[in-house]
Amino acid sequence: MISIEELQNQNHYIMERSKIIKYMINDITIAHSQVTCDLFFELTGKIKEHFAIEEKELYKDLLTSKDNEVKQLAENFLSGSAEVKRVFKAYMKRWCHNQDLRIKNHQQFIDETADLFDMVESRIIDEIEKFYPVIRKELV
Repeated sequence: MISIEELQNQNHYIMERSKIIKYMINDITIAHSQVTCDLFFELTGKIKEHFAIEEKELYKDLLTSKDNEVKQLAENFLSGSAEVKRVFKAYMKRWCHNQDLRIKNHQQFIDETADLFDMVESRIIDEIEKFYPVIRKELV
């Protein structure tokens, strides 16, 4: 099983990179650069990986817990994860093609990217403050 420390390291990586990318895309010439594209797809891959690891290694035991509060928390986080993935998929379909960013409307791209990364960052904060303490108590 993955450790909480590893999950927190992933969270730190995601938070740090999302802030950097949100800053970088404000300049249209940097937004269209290969560096931004590479960082962007590296980050989106890490986000997908993070959710996949949580689903594979954490939810099963929590969803079968005898403690109803633990089960409810796991259900809520799993549901939230599904919503983030749904929004994420729609975003990627709109702005990405074959590991390349398709930025047609720069301001709209900035706004939607900020919204997406803000949602991911909010989710990570909730994981750190609400989810991981329960995991420590229940699974460790």
